[in-house]
Amino acid sequence: MNPFVGRRTGAKGVLFGALLSVLALGVWLPACSAQDGKMTKSDPNKVLAVVNGKSITEGEVRNAATTELQQVQRECQQNEHNLLESKVKQMVQDQMVEAEAKAKGVTKEQLIADGTKAPAVSDADVDKFYNDNKAQIPPTMTKEQVAPRIKQYLEQQKQAEGKQKFYDTLEAKYKADYRMEPIRVPVESAGFPAQGPTSAPITIVEFSDFQCPFCSRLKPELEQVKAKYGDKVRIVFRQFPLAMHQNAQKAAEAALCANDQGKFWQMHDAMFTDQAGLTPDALKAKAKTIGLNTETFAACLDADKHTKEIQADMAAGSAAGVQGTPAMFVNGRFINGAVPVDDITKVIDEELKHSAGSGSAKSK
Repeated sequence: MNPFVGRRTGAKGVLFGALLSVLALGVWLPACSAQDGKMTKSDPNKVLAVVNGKSITEGEVRNAATTELQQVQRECQQNEHNLLESKVKQMVQDQMVEAEAKAKGVTKEQLIADGTKAPAVSDADVDKFYNDNKAQIPPTMTKEQVAPRIKQYLEQQKQAEGKQKFYDTLEAKYKADYRMEPIRVPVESAGFPAQGPTSAPITIVEFSDFQCPFCSRLKPELEQVKAKYGDKVRIVFRQFPLAMHQNAQKAAEAALCANDQGKFWQMHDAMFTDQAGLTPDALKAKAKTIGLNTETFAACLDADKHTKEIQADMAAGSAAGVQGTPAMFVNGRFINGAVPVDDITKVIDEELKHSAGSGSAKSK
């Protein structure tokens, strides 16, 4: 990642990283059963508190904390999966290095040092990076001030690329076949606004907010996905208006009111193009621009016709682990935030390979 350009990963991405670090250190976390991946057993009748002579039982507390407990459960499962996946990769790499070192008659340490050696970063490399990214660098910082940081970043990048190429070569030679299934979350995709055929091997379910600036950044990335994969991908849109965005709820209703007239995606595009214009009056003006029956649209919007559908979308998103927008599920695989298109296509390519080998595992 560019050392001067941040990427929104969302609080959940940070949380997962922190939790994984804690797990690696062996510190206590909310318990998951090692046998079946479920939360540890509880006693619903156990009294956890008494106030004014009335008992509060564990069952009552767990019912009140259902959403939070589901989130803890998902995090435990994700942490366990991450650890196992990392360990599998490490064990595969160790075996490949051992075999290759033996074949070449060198030590494993020497093989790795030779195989992952990266080319030196030149002044020309630093100059090119500086010129290409000058707009992203604070104007108060001179080239001389940022050059050491740029060089360090480019060195790390080259080292990472060299290491990846080294292990990719070994994986091809020794036919490494990773068979660990990714975690998939069942997310309903039928009956919602969608682009692409229902027979597509890849289904992307997007939970989004029309007033969210990060959601608008994801739109061109998904356009690239559609252009690259065509009928292999189906994109499904579900509503997740955040309370912090005062116009998001009405915008979500407007999208579904437009959907009633067969123009969901036209309204979708119009709202993301002009996120400052999402008041009811502005939405009605957009309806006219995209050729809707304005009287029918206005009546739909003013009557809050689709409120229950939006609430159902948000409940489904929360149950699946969505805490912010945008959030996507690619064949059930969770992607959080406005990620670059390469992050999305990586998962799609893996899913297409998986589909070709053993049948797809799409969202419902």
